[in-house]
Amino acid sequence: MQPLKTNAMRALEQRRIPYTAYYYDAALHSGIAVAQAIGVPPEQLFKTLVVQREQGRPLLAIIPSHRELDLKRMAAAAGEKRVRMATQREAEALTGLQVGGISALALLPKGWPVFLDAAAQHFEELYVSAGQRGINLRLRVADLIAITGARLAALTTAERPAR
Repeated sequence: MQPLKTNAMRALEQRRIPYTAYYYDAALHSGIAVAQAIGVPPEQLFKTLVVQREQGRPLLAIIPSHRELDLKRMAAAAGEKRVRMATQREAEALTGLQVGGISALALLPKGWPVFLDAAAQHFEELYVSAGQRGINLRLRVADLIAITGARLAALTTAERPAR
């Protein structure tokens, strides 16, 4: 059986951006559990969150799996007074993707504004969702920024120890 190909993978291939796919049990929901399953440090595995503005289109925040989004920092980075996390239902309705599988790469055709936590600068490569639960992609940070137009900003609260 051939491994599943997602729209995120197709987008990378179309632009000749190298990546490696990592498959894991889609029942895993914690970023830390996913990092353990694919054998990578949790600080190098990034999750994608949907953030709602008071008005206008939603934003995507890509942050390390073991950290929490700081809404004040996110608002400042986006030039907004206030932002809030989208509910699971909102995130899934807006993206057409399941929480745990939301990917800026899969949403490229929609042109969502993307923000990448500054912690990404500490790595040459990172791991992000492939647009479906159970698949993550390893790619160069520079390539992720180039393809998504992500803006780097300090988006998270202080690091919490990995569990």
